[in-house]
Amino acid sequence: MTMTRQLSAWMLALGVGCVALAGCATTGNTTPGGSAQAATTPSTLYAQLDQGVQAYQAALLAQQQKQAGAGAAILDALDRISRAARQCADTSACDMHRVSATYDQLLQMRQDAGSDHAGLQGTEAQSVAGESSPVLTIVPQTQRAVALLKNGGLSDLVANNDAVKAAIGEWLTQMRSQLMSSYVNYQFLRAEMAPAYHKAGLPEALLFGIMAKESAGKVHAVSRAGAAGPLQFMPGTAAEYGLHVVDGFDQRFDPRLEALANAAFINQQLGAFNDNLALTLAAYNAGPGIVSRLAERGGHDASFWSPQVYDQLSTETRDYVPMVLAAAWLFLHPNRYNLRFPAIDGAPGKVALAAPASLAELTICLGQAGGMQDGWFRTLRNLNPRLDPQAVEPTGTTIRIPRQVKAAFVSQCAPNSRWMALADNLHAAIPPPAAVAPPHREWASLRHYRVRPGDTLAGIARHFGCDDPQAIARANGLAHGGALIRPGLALRIPACGHGGASVADAAGSRGNYVVRPGDTLGAIATRFGCPDPAALARVNGLGRSDLIRPGMRLRLAGCGAGRAGAELADAHSYRVQPGDTLGAIAQRFGCQDPSSIAAINGLSAPYVITAGMELRVPQCRRG
Repeated sequence: MTMTRQLSAWMLALGVGCVALAGCATTGNTTPGGSAQAATTPSTLYAQLDQGVQAYQAALLAQQQKQAGAGAAILDALDRISRAARQCADTSACDMHRVSATYDQLLQMRQDAGSDHAGLQGTEAQSVAGESSPVLTIVPQTQRAVALLKNGGLSDLVANNDAVKAAIGEWLTQMRSQLMSSYVNYQFLRAEMAPAYHKAGLPEALLFGIMAKESAGKVHAVSRAGAAGPLQFMPGTAAEYGLHVVDGFDQRFDPRLEALANAAFINQQLGAFNDNLALTLAAYNAGPGIVSRLAERGGHDASFWSPQVYDQLSTETRDYVPMVLAAAWLFLHPNRYNLRFPAIDGAPGKVALAAPASLAELTICLGQAGGMQDGWFRTLRNLNPRLDPQAVEPTGTTIRIPRQVKAAFVSQCAPNSRWMALADNLHAAIPPPAAVAPPHREWASLRHYRVRPGDTLAGIARHFGCDDPQAIARANGLAHGGALIRPGLALRIPACGHGGASVADAAGSRGNYVVRPGDTLGAIATRFGCPDPAALARVNGLGRSDLIRPGMRLRLAGCGAGRAGAELADAHSYRVQPGDTLGAIAQRFGCQDPSSIAAINGLSAPYVITAGMELRVPQCRRG
């Protein structure tokens, strides 16, 4: 069966009544003869819905037994349910959740029947959908995928579901810009993320819907609750599905790996909820435990829209499910809503750097090549999630870029090009200190730093050689040194001593150090116990007039003198695990006093550590 006919069969089998409903939703309550419909109570309408369900079930059985007239009986039952649904929408106190739950029940019956719908084949999907969707050709060509779209409410029954209709309206109005940027970002990520859904037999429209709602396609998105990545996994759930912090990189920021984890989660929950997509999405947002309990209380036929489930969920989850379904529906049927997604060539490509450069510099030299009005920064970050966009990568580094801008890269980002020279000049600039000295002495030489995903105040303090994160907290009006900070926040960094050693600094004991914003040769020499700055310059082939810039890698040969250097040289690394405390780590490694670990890592009371942080642990003796 072709994809078009396959989609036609499913839409016709369960959507004929819904199409009629969509076409008649604004006609008012009239009888076939045109007279006004008599006033009806909600209880009467509920009874009519139940009678229609019973008639539909009987007609399905007749169809399975190949009885004559079964097809007409199915359409008649659907029509009766549609009339009752229209009347419910116009009747005060009639619960539309009952209508939505009824349609879920019908869809489940059809799935359980397992008919091949031979008598309904041969009609183009376009005649039912009212358009030819531009993305139908990339939807997985499996009957299960189409069935999931139907069971999730992605059919013309949205015309009778106010929650989904309202969500569509929200996407097309105040959230339209997020929808459009989500589509653009997804097209460049599609080669990374879609294969996971194809392999799992899941509809790609669902992947887009989740991503649009969760992150708008920003790979490095982090929520206040700690969810991260394009599909926003929480740390605990991420670990359950194989996403960890490896070599300092949080795998939730890898779009390919997070899509695989998401597909595994969705399939697992679909199995638990008998392929009910709305309940599965609710579980993705609220957690499987609470949704499972509510569904069990609601009985065998409970759906997301059942009052026993819907009314007990949080406002966030009640909004989340319709928004995801609406985004997926718009992905499939933009033309029906006067929506035009841009034509995007998202084919992936790779280039090798001919000279050291950062993603930020490449963004500047690429400009708006290929008609990208907002530039390429977001796309380059999404495609290279492991790279710090401000860090200068060495010659030969492979950078992933869209294939369509490879020619622009060659011409505009060549080492001696005009635009690359501009990018280099801008990237090397450091904002000057404030003209007016702050009132506190420790603020006398402020630097600036923009918080990145995974940062903590303690980690930033170590990075800038501050012994106490409380100094940074005071400089920025934060409550304490363990205060939560969000990515993108601009922090003022006071002039600190160099008693602390960051994780990156600790690498110096192994012979190398990557220059950070605000560093000088003198400060680096002092931090690592080098004989003098001139010796450090000679080891790295630098002359007196040569400047160092962020991202440059320096050799620290001959450094490491002094107590701090000796401690670092003898220390070994440990990555903090969920639930760890500094005291427990000290006990594990035979250190009687956790302050010895705190000192070597630049930590101060209350010794705030976070999962994934890399600590240097000194050689301690047990007992």
